[in-house]
Amino acid sequence: MSIPMNPGANLRGAVDLSGLSSRQPAPQAAGSRPAPSGAAPDTVRVPSLVLEGNDQNFGQFIELSSRVPVVVDLYSVRSDVSVALSPVLERLVGQHDGHLVIVRVDIDANPQLVQGLQATTAPTVVVLIGGQPMPLFQGAVPEAQLADVLGRVIEAAAQSGVAGQVVVDGAADQPAPEPELPPLHQEAYDAIARRDYATAIAAYTKQIAQQPNDREAVAGLAQVSLLDRLDGKTVDAMRSAAAADATSVDAALDVADLDLSGGHVTDAFDRLLALFPTLDPDDRDRVRERILQYFEIVGVTDPLVVSARARLAGLLY
Repeated sequence: MSIPMNPGANLRGAVDLSGLSSRQPAPQAAGSRPAPSGAAPDTVRVPSLVLEGNDQNFGQFIELSSRVPVVVDLYSVRSDVSVALSPVLERLVGQHDGHLVIVRVDIDANPQLVQGLQATTAPTVVVLIGGQPMPLFQGAVPEAQLADVLGRVIEAAAQSGVAGQVVVDGAADQPAPEPELPPLHQEAYDAIARRDYATAIAAYTKQIAQQPNDREAVAGLAQVSLLDRLDGKTVDAMRSAAAADATSVDAALDVADLDLSGGHVTDAFDRLLALFPTLDPDDRDRVRERILQYFEIVGVTDPLVVSARARLAGLLY
């Protein structure tokens, strides 16, 4: 898997990048201090490899990224996939001897960063290299593939002249305890990690049967159902089918899935809502159910969901 590079992306509007140069002095990010005498010049001391970022302090981590790549984990406690991914990501970063750090950002509490980093779903993982954000992935990623991505991040950073190292200050580098998931949630996540989506769907379905108000399970079922539908399909085939028959509900649903998985939430909603009035009752039910699944994946309080829900209500009533 190659690292997606998006040079046009930036954080302006979330934080000010205008004062950054390609090589900054060692930053004082989140309690960091200059390395002790005798340390390598590209070494900076930090309290932990896992730092907490927010709308107010994120500029410090942009500065830090001029010395070492900063992996930004935009997470939400509302997403089982996100909750389970974070400790895996932290463990893998910890294997790189201070050549990577993680900044965790709660997307529910930091709207500026969500907008600036274009985080349309959780988890969204971005890397900062020399102050520039580059998207890595969204959603679930197998651990072996994630390890490969992080290795490529370090290579890309070195090629850009960002090859520093952080030194953790004493005992502050204790690994964060991995959050315990309910048994069926854990079963579902383990199945997702090995791409056994049918087992994950069954686990979430069982959890919802036992606890109908478990919103995390409802959202998890919607997420893994999306992964299952896309598994084995190719982008070219899906888009070609939709272009060949603009009236095909199956093709429209496939491309909407593709749009949503790529973070193009508005495109996914617009495609299905524009098609909705032309459909017979059975196909309307199919499309409505798919849109409701999307609401769970994106987050029912997200402004894009609120807007799409209003449009859907107008079409229904």
